[in-house]
Amino acid sequence: MSLTLAEVEHIAKLARLNLTDEEKSRYREQLSSILDYVTMLQELDTTSISTASGVQPDECLLRVDDPVAPMSTSELLENSPATTKNQFKVPPVFE
Repeated sequence: MSLTLAEVEHIAKLARLNLTDEEKSRYREQLSSILDYVTMLQELDTTSISTASGVQPDECLLRVDDPVAPMSTSELLENSPATTKNQFKVPPVFE
């Protein structure tokens, strides 16, 4: 499938690209090659390939997300270098 320069200009307009005449010509050839390849892929017989691929729900390898009791404020602030009024104390960002 060969694209025309008008089609390339339309695509460039949609993408808000300002292309030179040389770029339009080059992109016309490249996009036409891509579309030719897609046409060739569409002709492949894929009836023997299953549509379900990837991890099935019963094969999930993630851990179960069980709720746990939250940490207390004192436990959270335990390793902080500085605290004030039960909050982390950090150096000022603005002066």
